[in-house]
Amino acid sequence: MSYAFLLVAIIAEVIATSALKQSNGFTRGWPTLVTIVGYVVAFYLLSLALRTLPTGIAYAIWSGVGIVLVTAVAWFWHGQRLDTPALLGMALIVAGVLVMNLFSGQAHG
Repeated sequence: MSYAFLLVAIIAEVIATSALKQSNGFTRGWPTLVTIVGYVVAFYLLSLALRTLPTGIAYAIWSGVGIVLVTAVAWFWHGQRLDTPALLGMALIVAGVLVMNLFSGQAHG
């Protein structure tokens, strides 16, 4: 269940971060509300995941997957493009998260 909490927390954080750009410095109502609610939900669910997941593992997953997803949203929604070194860096982030989860004894408690 902890990984489910973490996954939903990551999705909420990605939504909040994406809405943050649209909030225009918290001057637009709906995007500001989505940002605030998204971050509250994200951190609450992260706190639930941390009841059983090691902090370092949970944060590595949170930040790594979050970076990739926020970048994907920026690419598709905001038209931001990545060059080859940026794409390679993203692949290394994903590889790092996978290595931690598949091979680290810490990932499973």
